[in-house]
Amino acid sequence: MPAPFSENPAPANSAPEFRVAIIGGGPAGLMAAEQIARAGVAVDLFDAMPSVGRKLLRAGIGGLNLTHAEAGDTFVTRYGKRQADIGALLQQFGRDDLLAWVHALGIETFTGSSQRIFPVGKKAAPLLRLWLHRLRGLGVKMHVRHRWLGWDADGALIFQTQTGRLQHRADATVLALGGASWPQLGSDGAWVSLLQSRQIQVAALRPSNCGFLVPWSDHFREKFARQPVKAVTATVVDAQGESHTRSGELMVTDSGLEGGLLYALSAPARDTLEQNGSVTLQLDLCPDRTLPQLEQRLAQPQGSRSLAKHLKDKAGIDGVKAGLLREFASAQALHDPQQLAQALKSLPVPLQATQPIAKAISSAGGVGFDELNPQLMLNRLPGVFCAGEMLDWEAPTGGYLLTACFASGFVAGKGVVQWLASVSSATDRPATAPPSDR
Repeated sequence: MPAPFSENPAPANSAPEFRVAIIGGGPAGLMAAEQIARAGVAVDLFDAMPSVGRKLLRAGIGGLNLTHAEAGDTFVTRYGKRQADIGALLQQFGRDDLLAWVHALGIETFTGSSQRIFPVGKKAAPLLRLWLHRLRGLGVKMHVRHRWLGWDADGALIFQTQTGRLQHRADATVLALGGASWPQLGSDGAWVSLLQSRQIQVAALRPSNCGFLVPWSDHFREKFARQPVKAVTATVVDAQGESHTRSGELMVTDSGLEGGLLYALSAPARDTLEQNGSVTLQLDLCPDRTLPQLEQRLAQPQGSRSLAKHLKDKAGIDGVKAGLLREFASAQALHDPQQLAQALKSLPVPLQATQPIAKAISSAGGVGFDELNPQLMLNRLPGVFCAGEMLDWEAPTGGYLLTACFASGFVAGKGVVQWLASVSSATDRPATAPPSDR
């Protein structure tokens, strides 16, 4: 469990001879900095952007979804193949710990009807402002416009600044550089080659919580782009034959579909595309009606009414839903009640490709957990820790992303403190920088 928080904590002086570098000023990096500074260790935090926390602020534009209120045994399943790895982090700093930390900053929270948890006001700026005030009170020094370029031959960190290159020596380093989504906010994935050059295995960065390209006709695109598709259920069958189903809303774009419903299915859809070369989104446009009900209603005489009016009267289908039906149902199905009902319950929408990773909400891939010890230190680079989205995991939107980022930062920060203590005990002097390749 995390240590108690106070509004203006005083830094300890247990190991003032050590100096730690945090590279990346997102939630994971800032959380690691706080844990290390609380132990009395000097912290320098570097970020390539003109200010820290930019992606956190961007997330707050639509409402800063901190975490989710669902039961813990269900919560951890949202991390899919990585639930064991992320679950181990959440045991050290989970949802309740995160909320206690937020409240100690002076930020109140509330749980919405969807069980998502937000700060009152839903904005990120007040939380970030109070957090930075706390970190400065702990002695954390922040260096913006410092782009990390790797290590020199002697193991010193190299940064590109506005005034030229800078070398910085640290006794330990936390890398919290993000994935490759929203590169304009700082997470551009440039670190991948830097770690690969040190023989660190890094899974390819791929879009997650992303939209998909759909081959719209010009007519459909011109008429329905930027319109929401409300109250639908979607299913993706993955390469192993397993069905993944979610309900919610979609948004039609000029090039395809996006929205929370599709984001929740993006991982199996993306993986199936990569394995099979194609994937189909099966859309239920009438989730509140059964197939027999639709067949019975649509079989009623159409009379002189148009098909559009018949669909609206008997199935409640019009607007963009009717447009989708005409886009992907066969001409024969549109004039046969049974086939029409089947199309409404399972309309095949081909997904051609993911949207570019730069447009994704988050990314999958990154440093594998088998490259790390339980404290998130790289096995090949003692004293170098990784945290946040640069680790190889993914999760749907709904607060799961931020929760895991905070947790990994907490664990990495605590891990740094423990490692420095072990180094100090073994050598009676500060640790050295990461070993060079010489």
